[in-house]
Amino acid sequence: MINIALIGGSGLYLPVMLKNIEESAIDTPYGQVIYAHGEINSKRAVFMARHSRDHSVPPHMVNYRANIWALKKLGVKAIIASTAVGSLNAKMKVGDIVVPDQVLDFTKNRIYTFFDGKDKRVAHIDLTEPYCPFLRKMLLRCALKDSFVCHGGGTYVCTEGPRFETGAEIKMYKILGGDIVGMTGVPELVLAREAQMCYAAFSLVTNMAAGISPSPLSHKEVFDCMEKSKAAIALYIESVLAALAEFDEDCSCRHALDDFGGFAP
Repeated sequence: MINIALIGGSGLYLPVMLKNIEESAIDTPYGQVIYAHGEINSKRAVFMARHSRDHSVPPHMVNYRANIWALKKLGVKAIIASTAVGSLNAKMKVGDIVVPDQVLDFTKNRIYTFFDGKDKRVAHIDLTEPYCPFLRKMLLRCALKDSFVCHGGGTYVCTEGPRFETGAEIKMYKILGGDIVGMTGVPELVLAREAQMCYAAFSLVTNMAAGISPSPLSHKEVFDCMEKSKAAIALYIESVLAALAEFDEDCSCRHALDDFGGFAP
């Protein structure tokens, strides 16, 4: 059984902070999942590249259900997700880390649930707090310890992608209270809650959003920022995973589906 998992986003494809790394595959009802597993402070941890190692899977085609189901089957209790984001908030600058506490969902064509009516099973989970409060505190504490400029809250706007947003869309998201914008947070966090796992994310600001940035947006800009921050991010993740190595927090996330009979992969 492995308690901890890290899901790597754009620019984060190798679990450089893990030792004795092995790659494995697991079959799920939604397809096969490839993952890496290794050791951090003598504890086992899982690493999963959301877009695959060669960034061949666009955000709207990530097999979110297979990924989360696989982690649950492996015994994971806590998921730390990384995302690259654009900023709508002048206080959240390129190179900063944001640990979001809220979400605005503007995705359109994704499957959001394991409970899709088959066998007459439907579940309605509470997402008043979409991210695990315990894991959020841990992410913030480690970021401050590692001297990152870190924002301990913010609203993550999830868009469909893979295109970048228009200037008008960014203006709308800002009016609605958005702080950062990305393409992968939903349905990942929803499925993790259905699977009764703790889930929190840290977002690296890689650019200012459309209409705020002084230049047109590009994928290269995102990857250049990730590459520049890679060593510092690796140290940060190592701190987080080490802090969670003894994770056994019985928080409300792990009981999110008790009223519906629980979740068993």
